Amino acid sequence: MARKEYAFYPGCSSQKGASASNYLTSVESMCKTLDIKMTEIPDWNCCGASISYAEAGELPRHVMNARNFALSEQNLPGQDIVATCAACWLGARESKERLEHNSGLMADTQEALKEAGLNIKVIPEVRHMVEVLIEDLGYDELKKPVKKPLDGFKFAGYVGCQTNRPFGIHGESFENPMYLDKLIETVGAEATKYDQKVTCCGGALAFSEPDKAQAQIKDIIEAAYDSGAEMLVTPCPLCQANTEVYQGQINKKYGTKFNMPVLYYSQLMTLAYGGSAKEAGLDGNVIRARKLEEFASK
Repeated sequence: MARKEYAFYPGCSSQKGASASNYLTSVESMCKTLDIKMTEIPDWNCCGASISYAEAGELPRHVMNARNFALSEQNLPGQDIVATCAACWLGARESKERLEHNSGLMADTQEALKEAGLNIKVIPEVRHMVEVLIEDLGYDELKKPVKKPLDGFKFAGYVGCQTNRPFGIHGESFENPMYLDKLIETVGAEATKYDQKVTCCGGALAFSEPDKAQAQIKDIIEAAYDSGAEMLVTPCPLCQANTEVYQGQINKKYGTKFNMPVLYYSQLMTLAYGGSAKEAGLDGNVIRARKLEEFASK
């Protein structure tokens, strides 16, 4: 029996073959070392993080999350739902809160679920993977399996919006959350200080208002460089994608020479636990973290 067991909601971007599938690879490697069992919710559906806000109305968005709640409780009773994607976590947390405090919305949601032969009896707790690491294990336990400390590496912890507001990680400041810095230090690396760790990456504005989004991304990357960081580290697939894939366009627009790898905390932890570059999903990064790949091969 595993030390901890959870109902796993991978979300669209982190599932196998999707844009953040390397995130999933590193999370699976990390959890194996930490003896955490993550059982995927059978037949889960999209949380509706983006499109459900576009004139679809409130009910469909909450029903989408409620269906996942019902499937989780039906198949994995008593287990907390854990998401790796910040947007999935935020959307599901909101749905849980709204359904538990709005009887009318709950009644409408139950009526919709009835069409699929489902019913909500208990809404599980909804948690981000970093909550599990910090609250259920703690930094001391996370440090114990470290075999290869990332000595000499400097990372800027980029929290972004969605794991910070409105819910945030328990006990953390909204203005200056420190959990990523602490995770970086737990694996033996240095967390640099910079003033853009909670600046929005632009989210979906990267498509609709690219100039505005890229201006914000430029500020984030520039501040990380100025702090002495070699790479960014984030808990959010959208933050990871935006700050990584638009660096080339920003370079053309502003005459900069950005080439900063953007990683997930789980990739650092997998490497520090002795995992290979493949187990850490480093081959899935657009801007390759060559120094970390070399580190992993030693």
